[in-house]
Amino acid sequence: MELREDIAYINKKLIDEFGYESDGRARFRIVFSEDEYERRLTDFTDEGFQLAVPEVRLFPKYKQWIHQKYILERLVPIPENAELTEKVGYEPAWVFQDKHGNYLPPFFDGCRLVIESMFEAMGRKDMFARYKDKNISKEEHLAHIKKVEEELFGNESAVTDALAYGTGVVVPGQDKVIH
Repeated sequence: MELREDIAYINKKLIDEFGYESDGRARFRIVFSEDEYERRLTDFTDEGFQLAVPEVRLFPKYKQWIHQKYILERLVPIPENAELTEKVGYEPAWVFQDKHGNYLPPFFDGCRLVIESMFEAMGRKDMFARYKDKNISKEEHLAHIKKVEEELFGNESAVTDALAYGTGVVVPGQDKVIH
């Protein structure tokens, strides 16, 4: 699987920029969907029989729904009535895939954009101190954000959507798509 940046490097940068919680765990991390498991309280055996007494068992976290992809996770409180055994755990914030579910390699700038967008949507713009490069203009900063958005979301125009959904036709030798 193609990687743009090493996962350990991305996770270190996430810690450097967004920090740890009081229990020592990183606020954000990148994980691979096939590697994550969680302990849950269950009333049933693997075969589907009901247990007399519920027990804690280890279950796959993502691999039954998200196949062969990296996930940006955020550390959050777990509701008390949940079947999970932890009071605080990691939940998905972003799956590195395009709009069609195809694999995208994770990269730190993409993580930062997702996290900052999430905090801005929550109304907590200044939750963390941010590094400001005084040598970069506002226009350069906006151009960098636009580049990262393009890498995360791709070219989502009417033409590319028509081609992706099979409703567009490419005419060889012409620069047109017929809808």
